[in-house]
Amino acid sequence: METILETQNLTKIYGKKSAAKDINIKIRQGEIYGLIGRNGAGKTTIMRMISGLSAPTRGSYSLFGKTGPEMKRMMKKVGVLIEHPGLYPKLSAEDNIRIKCIAMGIRYKGNSYIQDLLRTVGLENVSNKKHAGEFSLGMRQRLGIALALVGEPSIVILDEPINGLDPQGIVEVRHTLENLRDEKGITIMISSHILDELSKLADSYGIIHEGLLLDQFTSDELHSRCGQFVTIKTNDNSAALSALSGLGIEDKKIDADGNIRVGEQLENTSAMAKAIINADLELREMFITNISLEDYYLNVTGGEHNG
Repeated sequence: METILETQNLTKIYGKKSAAKDINIKIRQGEIYGLIGRNGAGKTTIMRMISGLSAPTRGSYSLFGKTGPEMKRMMKKVGVLIEHPGLYPKLSAEDNIRIKCIAMGIRYKGNSYIQDLLRTVGLENVSNKKHAGEFSLGMRQRLGIALALVGEPSIVILDEPINGLDPQGIVEVRHTLENLRDEKGITIMISSHILDELSKLADSYGIIHEGLLLDQFTSDELHSRCGQFVTIKTNDNSAALSALSGLGIEDKKIDADGNIRVGEQLENTSAMAKAIINADLELREMFITNISLEDYYLNVTGGEHNG
């Protein structure tokens, strides 16, 4: 899969403080990349640099494999929503988009282009609300995404687009982003501290903590590290693994704590216990463990998640 955005030791220093240091991120075409980190971790700083809103102190990045002057010409293919959408509250959704088109020099015929954008973000039925200021927070966020889509970008950078939304608004924005990826093929970089929701959406992740990129992983790798599994403690793990193989269990291993971890047949724990005991082994403990993205994040950062 083609790499659409890549950073090389991207760094931003304010005074003596490194807001982001030696960041190396690679985002593939057509994926949703989730940037995870608490407030002040450096997420917005990174997004501002790669969207052209802030110059790096050192390091570089490429878009579509281009750098330097060639990359600058590619910036028109990048849509951005950093922090809150800049809306004209006394104008309609259509007029807000129309102004953005004019500012970007986008030529369009009739109103179909604007209506297509509103339809893409699920705001096709807003004629009963004349002013964007009357929109709910979720509707304003979706209008902000529509503004970021003006010019048909290939990648959209969204900073905390679900922050402050109620559950219904979160679902609406999530469905909007999924449709952009699945139906439009648009690559999305999104930051959020609502980790449970992000785990339902992203294809790849990066964990930012105190300006450092601590870890990157795909959704498949996340599944192998998190999710639900059976933890088993015995007096002989090698023999216990052999006993479990007799049940047709393949997803099993010895974890970093020296316990057996089984990732399948979770409903079959009684058979697992019987197999271990029948092998004349000591079954010391067996329980089901749930590890969420938030749990994994806390383990990597070594601290409490405070948003």
